Amino acid sequence: MRDLCLLSVGEMLGGMAAGEFTSQDLTQACLARMAALEPQIHAFLFIDADGAVNAARAADARRAAWRMGDDSLPPLLGLPIAVKDVLMVQGMPCTCGSKILEGFIAPYTATPVQRLLDAGVVIVGKTNTDEFAMGSSTENSAYGPTRNPWNTAHVPGGSSGGSAAAVAARMVPAALGTDTGGSVRQPASFCGVSGIKPSYGRVSRYGLVAYGSSLDSVGVLARSAEDAALVFQHMAGQDAMDATSSDLQVPSYTASLPQNLSGLRIGVPKEYFIDGMQPAVEQRVREAIAQMEALGAQVAEISLPYTSYAVPVYYLIAPAEASANLARFDGIRYGPRETGENLLDVYHHTRGGCFGSEVKRRIMLGTYALSAGYYDAYYGQAQKVRTLMKRDYDKAFEIVDVIAAPVAPTTALRFGQHTDDPLAMYLEDVFTLPANLAGVPGLAFPVGFDTAGLPVGMQLMAKPFNEALLFQTARVFQAQTDWHRRMPEQGG
Repeated sequence: MRDLCLLSVGEMLGGMAAGEFTSQDLTQACLARMAALEPQIHAFLFIDADGAVNAARAADARRAAWRMGDDSLPPLLGLPIAVKDVLMVQGMPCTCGSKILEGFIAPYTATPVQRLLDAGVVIVGKTNTDEFAMGSSTENSAYGPTRNPWNTAHVPGGSSGGSAAAVAARMVPAALGTDTGGSVRQPASFCGVSGIKPSYGRVSRYGLVAYGSSLDSVGVLARSAEDAALVFQHMAGQDAMDATSSDLQVPSYTASLPQNLSGLRIGVPKEYFIDGMQPAVEQRVREAIAQMEALGAQVAEISLPYTSYAVPVYYLIAPAEASANLARFDGIRYGPRETGENLLDVYHHTRGGCFGSEVKRRIMLGTYALSAGYYDAYYGQAQKVRTLMKRDYDKAFEIVDVIAAPVAPTTALRFGQHTDDPLAMYLEDVFTLPANLAGVPGLAFPVGFDTAGLPVGMQLMAKPFNEALLFQTARVFQAQTDWHRRMPEQGG
């Protein structure tokens, strides 16, 4: 009997529709695979086995009723997925990978999750994350790190490392992640899967525990661009509960494909190929760009001159917003509370004892940047440079349709490689931060391997709200390659 976990999203949906297997069959296969691999990978913080099986049975019953004459059937009915543990799912824990939310149960469901539930998905559990999504390796989770299925001595990337690892190991066909500075695209690259970071405002942030409110976005990790598009289609769109969500119409992300990339203009930014970059990363990305050119695309070098400012700009703006957003976690309203002689002691002991070192670092950075006498010099200046970075992209998209670049300067890091050097870890995000700062969409997908057998990813970026072009381009590329079909031994 074939392994149901190895099917694509389309094959899973088609198989259930044809009656070849049920959602319960599929969900139990995923749960069995999770049970076998979780001790090595630790992709999940919470597994809802009973709830998932019950939801799958309900999906099967609904499909049976439809065959008997019911006139409606949700498009993703019975598909098992996982959700990053920074998104609310009513009745499930939501810890954000932090001790300060240990034991907290979500009282409502985030809009993008609810839309997928309405589309029929089965949620199998919540995936591991760097604490409050602050990290690039999933080493900062208070509940232990996630390991890369390709080599468990290496990190899966972060902060959506649990989601990326779960998809790479074929525990689930797709998982939700969030991307504030690269946290969908970088783990997608490290784990050899595909991941979409949408335009700011394309997907509602209602029910996402906020990190950087002007940067956060909710995306999808899946094995291929087509699989990601099938899920993403049902998340996007305006939400009355999120004033920053866009009212632009959501197009079809799964429309029929052209045979090639004829007429597509691809820009390759020279600032994304830097000294110190791992040679295999540059080689695989340039090979992929050459293959796109062979498929009919026109390729030209472009310049995004403010790229070099991305790290300092991001690490002023994001921590400043985090400082404000995390002020609510004080031991009074959420999670555990440490004792003290007065209210200030309670705050000090709770936040001091329950926040991890990286979260404390960013809160202090952000508080300093917003403090009297420093706001204009730091946060204000960073916002001005952010505007200049956005203009870089606006100018580039006047002459090209998409921008192609590496996702990260290296493949997956070894555990502990940058533990004692936060700045080195921050520099791992140098290629992903600009898209968040400019609000443009980005899609990461695998394009090969380095000499150690670790995946290499590249990203495509497009004008705001042009995710459809990213999906189309990557799907054409993946129709001609098999990198996205490769799987690690840990997932085999």
